[in-house]
Amino acid sequence: MSSTLKTHPNILLLAVIAPVVAWSAWRPYDRLTWWLEVVPVFLGFIALFIAGRNGWRFSRFVLVWIALHMIVLLVGGHYTYARVPLGDWVGEHLGWQRNHYDRLGHIMQGLVPALVCREIFLRIRVIAHRGWLGFCVVSVALAISAAYELIEWAAALVSAEAAESFLGTQGDGWDTQWDMFLALCGALFAVLVLARVHDRSIQRLERTAAPG
Repeated sequence: MSSTLKTHPNILLLAVIAPVVAWSAWRPYDRLTWWLEVVPVFLGFIALFIAGRNGWRFSRFVLVWIALHMIVLLVGGHYTYARVPLGDWVGEHLGWQRNHYDRLGHIMQGLVPALVCREIFLRIRVIAHRGWLGFCVVSVALAISAAYELIEWAAALVSAEAAESFLGTQGDGWDTQWDMFLALCGALFAVLVLARVHDRSIQRLERTAAPG
């Protein structure tokens, strides 16, 4: 199989997301906040490209979730999380006083890294005992969430003005705890609810990649 074919699914994802990146970058609410919010998207592009060049392909199931996570980040970066129209619209219908779009972002922050980590652990057999798989995957997802909260804290120390839009606490003193709790919920959903579908997608990928 040629290198081009090996990288095709990853490159296809990048092609699908590229128009969303262009839209997000066009006159965002705050340029500095946009950069702070969408850096993970560009890091994801780089990681997927490098992985593809080295012959690693994620399952279609995980690639779809990665794409959805990137879109959530790009929308949040364009408007800032506290001003995303979808969050305002849902809030009006449910009587919320707060734009909860950032909550969706933190659910995805737990769910998607958990799926990525789970696939890597399974396919290169990092953990031999399945019973430990879920625990380790959730632990990694929570570690990523905690690291992101530290980055937000660092941004607040550097620039109070940038931190207001980047953190998006909207006056909630428990925002950090909510963020990590929702990341935990996303990770648990990935390992408890999506595991069977994920396994089938991995099996299809392995059959396709098998020689002959």
